Amino acid sequence: MPVNVGTIDQYVRIVVGLALIAYALQDGLSIQGWHWAGLIGLVPLVTAFFKSCPLYTIFGYSSCPVRQ
Repeated sequence: MPVNVGTIDQYVRIVVGLALIAYALQDGLSIQGWHWAGLIGLVPLVTAFFKSCPLYTIFGYSSCPVRQ
């Protein structure tokens, strides 16, 4: 997997992912109504952890600085 997620992008993904998961679990483990949508927060967390985003790869984009 190519590394295409930069440091700032990685931190933003972590914050957004944790916020979405907190929204999903705000009433405990019994997820009701639209709170299940907050589980989508796992996707930004996984992409931040691996520093690789499949959509960035498809579109040929990278938020990493170019190494000399």
